[in-house]
Amino acid sequence: MHHTLSVLVENQPGVLARVAGLFSRRGFNIESLAVGPTEREDWSRITIRVDASQHSIDQVVKQLYKLINVLKVNELTADDAIERELLIVRVTSQPTQRADLIKLAEVFGARVCDVGPTSLMFECIEHPDKLHAFEELLRPYGIKELVRTGRIAMRKTLPERPRTGRMKVLA
Repeated sequence: MHHTLSVLVENQPGVLARVAGLFSRRGFNIESLAVGPTEREDWSRITIRVDASQHSIDQVVKQLYKLINVLKVNELTADDAIERELLIVRVTSQPTQRADLIKLAEVFGARVCDVGPTSLMFECIEHPDKLHAFEELLRPYGIKELVRTGRIAMRKTLPERPRTGRMKVLA
C-alpha cells in the first residue's frame, strides 16, 4: 500500500539524511522524495511516498518523532490532501506534428517551454496520475528526455466544527 508522509523539520544540515536513513534502515524504497522551504525560513517540509504496510508506517512515524529536528509528521491520503508534481519533457516533433502535440498538451494543462528544430519541450504541474497519463500519450511521438520533481502534498482545509454550548450575549 502506498503512503504519503508530510514531515515538518527544522531547516538544519543533515536532517534530510537522517530522515531518509531511517527509511533505508527499515528496507523501504522511497518512491518519491521532495524537500522545500515553508512559510518559515527555519523550517522545511519533506514529502515522502513509500510502499509499505500500515503497521510499518505507524512504526516509522513513531521513529521519526524520535529524531531531534522533526517537528510534525502527517500521513496524507488522497481524500484529505492536494498532491502535485512537476514534469518537464522533451518530445521529438517534426513541424507537421507540432499542432497535434500542442493540442494534446493543452488537454493536460501543459505549456510549451522550449521549441527546437526537431523537438518541443513541455512543462506540466498536475496530479502524478495525470502526469503518467500525459507521458503515455507522448510516448508514440518519441520522448527524448523526461524529468519529474517528485510528489508534494498539503492537507486540504478542513471544515470548521460547529460550536457547541451556549453563547454569551454581551449587551
